[in-house]
Amino acid sequence: MVIPSLIQIVWAGLWLLIFGVCGYALWKGGPPERFGAALILLVALLGGLIEIGLKDNARQVGHLAADGLLAMGFLFVAVRYTSLWLGGAMLFQAVQFSLHAFYFVLKRPYDPLYSIVNNIDLFGVLSCLLAGALAANGRARARPAEAA
Repeated sequence: MVIPSLIQIVWAGLWLLIFGVCGYALWKGGPPERFGAALILLVALLGGLIEIGLKDNARQVGHLAADGLLAMGFLFVAVRYTSLWLGGAMLFQAVQFSLHAFYFVLKRPYDPLYSIVNNIDLFGVLSCLLAGALAANGRARARPAEAA
């Protein structure tokens, strides 16, 4: 019997969290939450492909580019829609971009500190998206009650 390591459990849990939160936002969120969820899913899948397909040096550039893509996508959504959750997600994304830039510029290999900050940051972005989707769902439920 193979016992999964803690890293494998955390990795699987983060993927479940990504798909769960983004799925909920796509299902119950408003337009900005749906667009944000689609962006997060796209960049998460792109990040998985980067991990599988690129070597160490190219991997850092790939992650930096993917985080830049997500930041630009959030900026587009923020210009189009004004949502409080986007402000928090953009701040977390700035930390994420800075993390990748720090490791890239100093040519540091990924270490436990990188993993911890990266995972906490991902949890923050997903928390902001979930809060936005919950708020959008609450507003949608309140509209029919107001009309009656």
